[in-house]
Amino acid sequence: MKYRTLATWSQSVGVLVVAIAVSALAARVVAGQASSTKPQPAAPAKAAPAAKKWTLPRTPDGQPDLQGYWTNSTYVPLERPDKVTKATYTEEEFAAVVKEAAAREAEQTEPGTVADVHYDFTQFGLDKSQSAFVKNDLRTSLIVDPPNGKIPPLTAEGQKRAADRAAERRRMGATTDAVQNMPVGTRCLIMAGSGPPMMNAGYNNNYQIVQGPGYVMILVEMIHDLRIIPIDNRAAALPENMRQWMGDSRGHWEGDTLVIETTNLNGKNPFRGSSENMRVTERIARVDADTLSYKFTITDPATWATPWTGEAPMTKSVGPIFEHACHEGNYGVTNTLAGARLEDKKAAEGAAKKTSN
Repeated sequence: MKYRTLATWSQSVGVLVVAIAVSALAARVVAGQASSTKPQPAAPAKAAPAAKKWTLPRTPDGQPDLQGYWTNSTYVPLERPDKVTKATYTEEEFAAVVKEAAAREAEQTEPGTVADVHYDFTQFGLDKSQSAFVKNDLRTSLIVDPPNGKIPPLTAEGQKRAADRAAERRRMGATTDAVQNMPVGTRCLIMAGSGPPMMNAGYNNNYQIVQGPGYVMILVEMIHDLRIIPIDNRAAALPENMRQWMGDSRGHWEGDTLVIETTNLNGKNPFRGSSENMRVTERIARVDADTLSYKFTITDPATWATPWTGEAPMTKSVGPIFEHACHEGNYGVTNTLAGARLEDKKAAEGAAKKTSN
């Protein structure tokens, strides 16, 4: 009895303690609910973190750092289309332009036709629509001066030179008569994009810029051309009789803008019908972490009535740039000429057979 009484007493005490605890908890909950019905002061709003200000990076010797991989791939044409009368599209208009251009890129040729003998840009990921780095800024032309977005009229000398070049092409005959008559791009000597000016070439529109004391190097993906530009204020260009495919370039800094003056072009790869005396002034400046401003001015009184200026922003891309081995020129030219000579032989044999009959 003694132990049962003690156990019973202990249980009673335990029940009492639990009851007290439950009552206290219930009172706390009720108090909390009551207080929650009262309006509470709003917590002070946290200020949004300030956007980090971009700072122009500089090389160890203090130059604005333009280094990296860049692309000028864009759907914006050099000249404003004839039926367009404004400098910029709306977003909806430009989206329609891009959609139409992407559809043209993806069009397939008819199997069995001459046009079908080609490599498929889409298959190899060369269409602009397949790139994540296409720069589209709603402009209707890359040309910003003249304001109409058009290349200025040809001078009388420019017109005569254009007519002479056309007559020479007709005189030389088909491009398959001799390798010298084939376009320089087909022969992989130089292509659009190498510059100057450095223009969107349709594909392989990537560039690598490297800076060092006294020099800026621009590696061009197309044909793997290389521009090494001294920026040590040397004024003397090459002698007049020394001319190069990409001319002779000299650079200097105007504030944070790299200015490159190029002369001494050889005229064998004329830009839009230019003469060998064309002068190209390029201006490159870093706008932000992912964009370079690239502007160029063409001065050639022997070709155009006035100088003209274009702007082709360059977007940060991803490297490295792999070697561009131009196999069309390495093998295709030989095969093209061999095929042309076989056609000539068959034609001669056919003519001889008709004569003998």
